[in-house]
Amino acid sequence: MQTADPSPETRPIVTRPASGTGGALGRSGFAWAVFEWARNPYYILIVIYIFAPYFARDIIGADLLAGGTLAGLGADEALRTANAQGQATIASVTKWAGFIAALTAPFLGAALDRGGRLKPILALFLGSIVICSGMLWFAMPGGEGLPVWAIMALLVTAYVSYTYSEVTHNAMLSVAGSRNRLSMISGVGLGLGNLAAVLIFVGIALLLILPGAIQWPFAEPQFGMDLSRFDHARIAGPICAVWLAAFSIPFFLYARDPGVPGASWRMAVSSGFRSVLKTLREATHYPDLMKFLIARMLYADGMAALLALGAVYVALFLGWGFLEMLCYAIFASAWAFLGGIFGGWLDGKVGVKRALIIEIIGMVATLVLQLSITRDSLFFGLVENTRIWDGIVFATLSDLTYLSLISVVAVTATASISSSRTMLVTLAPPGRSGEFFGLYAIAGTITVWMGPLLVEFFTTTFNDQRIGMASISVLFVAGLAVLAFVRMPERQ
Repeated sequence: MQTADPSPETRPIVTRPASGTGGALGRSGFAWAVFEWARNPYYILIVIYIFAPYFARDIIGADLLAGGTLAGLGADEALRTANAQGQATIASVTKWAGFIAALTAPFLGAALDRGGRLKPILALFLGSIVICSGMLWFAMPGGEGLPVWAIMALLVTAYVSYTYSEVTHNAMLSVAGSRNRLSMISGVGLGLGNLAAVLIFVGIALLLILPGAIQWPFAEPQFGMDLSRFDHARIAGPICAVWLAAFSIPFFLYARDPGVPGASWRMAVSSGFRSVLKTLREATHYPDLMKFLIARMLYADGMAALLALGAVYVALFLGWGFLEMLCYAIFASAWAFLGGIFGGWLDGKVGVKRALIIEIIGMVATLVLQLSITRDSLFFGLVENTRIWDGIVFATLSDLTYLSLISVVAVTATASISSSRTMLVTLAPPGRSGEFFGLYAIAGTITVWMGPLLVEFFTTTFNDQRIGMASISVLFVAGLAVLAFVRMPERQ
């Protein structure tokens, strides 16, 4: 006998799962973590270590010097001006990308909590990153390839897409495994992302850089790469594009999607928009979550400045060259892999809040030790710098000591990222993690200029690089002060 369809009022309501099952080695948990193996190399290679410095120095700076605009300046002053313009261009890219993400990510996160399947949306963001990353091969000096404005547009688009993919991926963390295992799942993801970057760095070094520098392990760079045309820097874009496309497949096959099939995205966007505005108006209902977001805004700005400007600082202050910086990137990324595991382990041992405090204090203490090192001495003049060996990189005690301290920064910084997003999941109301990960994205982007501004102000005021870098500690201390007043729920 045929029966009538139930009315909308009597149809069963399909609710989203609040949590998942299993741990970091479970099918869904490991698939969630593998996503960072696929995606994170883009940020590490393009935004931090390889492409951004190349764009700033060898395209913006070199073109400015070659164009004759600075002909009236002395050689040293012209170089400083060109480098400053290159850094300003990268800062502009970050500023606009952060501005766009800050205004839109919270609404995306809220819509993700209410809409249909998240994987198709995430595929669109990843497709954008793949296309933009692959196009960076055509970023060449002298106007031979893409114009500067087009390169900047690609970087901004990829940066915003990366942020959107992070919000979407984080919104799926709550169902990746059981609640008490999310810290380890998160940490394994970060660890895998850094491990992937290490493998790519090693491949570039062995196949391109070392053959070009010392004709080992090959007589010349492989695959017909021409280092004089910066092929080794430009190839990072296509490598990251192919890597992301290939290794994201396991995630789409096996990760658990909390979205409800057939749910209206139009209604999700409208409802999410209203929910975000309501959340902002009713912030007093979640005082501890809001205090955490403020704390995260401060210490994350300090950490971002430390990671981004730390490479520039050591290159200028200790005179590290390209090969040393590549080794630095490999070393830091290898330790960052362990940092993701360490963060998940420490969360389970002492609780996520205490773990985060330990990680931030570790970064501040290491920063102080790093700033005590110069080309002449260590520990503010207590130990004289000496030559240790006759190798091609890291030959002095200062070099080796600074390099060893980078391991602590890599571990604590990566662990703090893992602990931070686990703390967000712990504090967020059940079923609304995507929405609050949008606010989490705001806390990490809206004041991203603060750290670089402090460094610039104190460096120019005192004409001292170390004082400029030391100013970052203000943000860490302020973040710790706010974090101390966050009360964790008993369910942790």
